[in-house]
Amino acid sequence: MKFLLVDDSKTMRNIQKKILEQLGPVEFSEADDGVEALAVIEKSGGGFDMILVDWNMPNMDGITLVGKIRETDKKTPLVMATTEAEKVRVIDAIRAGVNNYVVKPFTPELLLEKVRATMDRMKAAA
Repeated sequence: MKFLLVDDSKTMRNIQKKILEQLGPVEFSEADDGVEALAVIEKSGGGFDMILVDWNMPNMDGITLVGKIRETDKKTPLVMATTEAEKVRVIDAIRAGVNNYVVKPFTPELLLEKVRATMDRMKAAA
C-alpha cells in the first residue's frame, strides 16, 4: 500500500507511519503542507492508495488541498487527521471531499479502524 502523509509536524507523520506499518507492506511519501503535497502527487503521478491530510498547515491548509485534489482525482481515499473536532468542520471536510475523519490525538486502534473502514468502503463502491 502506498500512502501520502501530509502534516506540518514530522513527529505526527512518524506516529502515523508507525501505526500504518501494522497494515503490512507499506510505502510512504510525505509533505509538510498542501503546496508540497501537490508537488509530490504531480511528481509521482499519483497512484496513492490513501492520503492522510492535516487541516492546519502553513502555505496551503488541508481543506484547500482536498479541494485541489478533488478537482482532478475523485477516487483516491482521503482521510482528514486533525485537531479540528467541531461538527461544522467535519461537515466542511466531507463536503470538500474527504472520505473519513479522525480527530487528534487518536489511538493507534482508532486510526487503523478509520483507514480500514475507508478502504473497505472504497472497494465496495468500485
